[in-house]
Amino acid sequence: FALFAWNILANAQESDKRYVEVTGSSEIEVVPEEIHFLIQIKEYWEEEYTGKSKKEEDFRTKVPLAMIEKDLRKSLRKIGISDEAIRTQEVGEYWRQRGKEFLIGKQLDIRLTDFEQINSIIRSVNTWGIESMRIGELKHKDLPMYRKQGKIEALKAAREKASYLVEAMGQQLGEVIRIVEPADNNISRYIPFQAQSNVSMGYVASAWEDEQYRVIKLRYEMTARFAIK
Repeated sequence: FALFAWNILANAQESDKRYVEVTGSSEIEVVPEEIHFLIQIKEYWEEEYTGKSKKEEDFRTKVPLAMIEKDLRKSLRKIGISDEAIRTQEVGEYWRQRGKEFLIGKQLDIRLTDFEQINSIIRSVNTWGIESMRIGELKHKDLPMYRKQGKIEALKAAREKASYLVEAMGQQLGEVIRIVEPADNNISRYIPFQAQSNVSMGYVASAWEDEQYRVIKLRYEMTARFAIK
């Protein structure tokens, strides 16, 4: 009972204090050292591309996944991307039509160090059997340091905001009472992009050249409560 009464008293005393509570934010752009480029490949029917038949029920010549992957890896080696930089991320099956064969698909994760390599991939690979291409994760070894810097800058921004708000009312800012980091801080680390490569290769290529896809975007918010003198 004594502890309960003390909590009530403490809360009442805190509510009597004059304070201002604000949220500060910061944004940092980091050029990645490692780029993961994801290519989705899938078996296809040769008749889809050769024009021999437009009726799906007449498709007979299935190009196996192993052949598609072999051709893709060969093209990648020609532009300097080794097999060691490629790993299989997932494998799945795609339903073609009721009563017909499954089409097997696979996603390859290609580790790159330069965005120009993406343009080289787009220009060199055979798009038959490639379902989609997109940027996956962007990495940098110093990200922990940048995260720390981002939070500090967000706190500084919160203090600056609190200061001019209080001064506008003819008061002075006091000591910090509480600091809260939102649980969903830094939601968007990078901007992913995905496009169907067989639909518009030109648009895909231009997208990689956009600066917003070349950086890791770190955004932080910090909420702070300051006493008013």
